[in-house]
Amino acid sequence: MEERTCYKNEVVIKEGDQGDVLYIIDSGTLSCTKVLGGVETFLKRYEPGEAFGELALLYNAPRAATIVSDGDSVLYALDRGTFNHIVKDAAVRKREKYETFLQ
Repeated sequence: MEERTCYKNEVVIKEGDQGDVLYIIDSGTLSCTKVLGGVETFLKRYEPGEAFGELALLYNAPRAATIVSDGDSVLYALDRGTFNHIVKDAAVRKREKYETFLQ
């Protein structure tokens, strides 16, 4: 994971962009908005310990919303390759656990 510092009003992800990173918030808060019916609508405030950006990695889809830093924030970025490795490794471990149980 790579540490990333964001400053007040910095756009971290923009709705419609291609996503290749998952973010985990270490400090600060970020606001999530989405354009609905032509109007920018506030959806959620992200707090430390929360993560966002996983949908673009899981489904190879464009970013579903825009996330902007409310103030100075520290995020940890997890790239697509590492994310996929973690997900695949967890699936293999789960399958091996069930195979052992069934044996």
